[in-house]
Amino acid sequence: MEMKSEKPMSKMAMLNLFLKGSKVLFVIAILSSALVSALEAVTPQIIRVVVDYCLDGHPESVPGFVQRWLNSLGGRDFVLRHLYLAGAAVLVIAAGQAVFRYLNQYMNTRATEKMVKTARDLLYAHIERLPFSWHMKNQTGDIIQRCTSDMNTVRMFVSEQLVQVIRIVITMAFSLVMMLLMSPRLTLVVLFSVPFLCVFSFVFYQKVGHYFLECEENEGVLSAMAQENLTGVRVVRAFGRENFERERFGKQNRKYTDVWMKLCRILALYWASGDFLTEVQILTIVVVGSILCVNGQMSAGELIAFVSYNRQLIWPVRRLGRMLSDMSKAGVSMDRLLYILNSPAEEWPGSEEPSMEGDICFDHVTFGYEGEEVLSDVSLTIPGGSTLGILGSTGSGKTTLMHLLNGLYNPDKGEISISGVPIRNISLPWLRRHVGIVLQEPFLFSRTLLENITIAAETDRRKVDEAVRIAALDESVERFAKGYDTVVGERGVTLSGGQKQRTAIARMLVQDSPVMIFDDSLSAVDAETDEKIRHALRKVMGEKTVILISHRVATLMEADQIIVLENHRIAQQGTHRELLNQPGLYRRIYEIQNPEGGDV
Repeated sequence: MEMKSEKPMSKMAMLNLFLKGSKVLFVIAILSSALVSALEAVTPQIIRVVVDYCLDGHPESVPGFVQRWLNSLGGRDFVLRHLYLAGAAVLVIAAGQAVFRYLNQYMNTRATEKMVKTARDLLYAHIERLPFSWHMKNQTGDIIQRCTSDMNTVRMFVSEQLVQVIRIVITMAFSLVMMLLMSPRLTLVVLFSVPFLCVFSFVFYQKVGHYFLECEENEGVLSAMAQENLTGVRVVRAFGRENFERERFGKQNRKYTDVWMKLCRILALYWASGDFLTEVQILTIVVVGSILCVNGQMSAGELIAFVSYNRQLIWPVRRLGRMLSDMSKAGVSMDRLLYILNSPAEEWPGSEEPSMEGDICFDHVTFGYEGEEVLSDVSLTIPGGSTLGILGSTGSGKTTLMHLLNGLYNPDKGEISISGVPIRNISLPWLRRHVGIVLQEPFLFSRTLLENITIAAETDRRKVDEAVRIAALDESVERFAKGYDTVVGERGVTLSGGQKQRTAIARMLVQDSPVMIFDDSLSAVDAETDEKIRHALRKVMGEKTVILISHRVATLMEADQIIVLENHRIAQQGTHRELLNQPGLYRRIYEIQNPEGGDV
């Protein structure tokens, strides 16, 4: 199967793809956050003006344009008589902060959810287009983990870490500018302590990073254990392993809890140490600032405002270390998502829509999985409208041969054609719509029986009833309390193995494909039901091309031709009678299944 040869996507390109349609919302959220920081910088200045201009009697420390404005209103006496105006100004600023905080939160949340929806749609669409061989190499649980947990980590990075980092930078810039304007000397004390707090936070979170990873890994083990036991609850109870599994779960739960407790103790130590260092820094600023006030180098209002700006600065500085550490986790999650998006999608060059009722030819077909040969130089012609039987031991390549026919794999060598047209030239949707297959272990969705039967093709109830009758599923449907509306559960857990296989047969019959493949699809039914289904199928097959894969000679004996696969090659080929008259696997299996030597 040919793949696109494209340049691998980068992290920035992936984020740009995810942010399609939500960038403007994020910009509004960031601007709102910047306005909140700007308003936060105004409140300490109001307090400074009130203290220095009105209470402390040092109007010279107030900026000139503010002095001129206050003098025009009536000067110090006017302000003292109307101090409530300062309180009202603070309330107005607080209201403005609340509005912009709401706008920031709303826009950020809306942008984030839009981004996540876009990302999930892209990931799901790409995963659906990945080749069957990719899905065989990657565990479903790991794929789901990447699309949920890793996607959530990226979500947190964009919505909280990235946006918050920008806000932190803006807040720090506002605070430092205001501090420098009021007291360059005292600002130097802050600048000396801030890098130390940043390094302390960053180093700490770097050191505890492996504890976070250990917690996540243990949580994954615990979740997998719970899922496995809930899925296999019938097996656990059938073998009386409830106590064993409960103790096993409890042991893992204790381990997970212990790791979290260890992490919590370390975090508690960090926050306590950080609080101590922060208070020491504030105390240092108060002491140095008081000395500057006594020496007339700083006013009381400036010191009060300075301490307020310092408090606005400290909290972002302490968070910055953790956020930088979390960003490294986001980088790992992005790499895991890029693994999916950079995996080449299935490419099928064909666009022809030929008749699918002609001969099917395998011309010297060879195929292998990761260097291990599964089929070797297979040549075979299946006349249109005939029935082919395939017999072979486990691993002989029977199913692989059929996966090659419906385009799930592409031959390493040789060619497969239908009606004289190479399948690589046939439109893939056309090919798969006209080649129906029933697997030995059919997959049923957690939906109603009717939805599972009609999933491949919408049809009327009469055709569904006919397909169900041919598949010998009608009696089961009648016994179900809700009939066709019975929900079959996850993977069809409420149905027996035979009922699942018969549901899959009915599903393919509804599809009404000109080529029908039965891949050991009657292995879970009894011999009587097997004969009943085969008898009903013979009446409706008509001119359809049918391929029967089975370990039962009784299922294959009426086929127009039968092939026996051994050692990845066609070892025998002929009719039932011809194969019985020659030594080989077919006759050995016949003798084992029919020891009395009568008709099968």
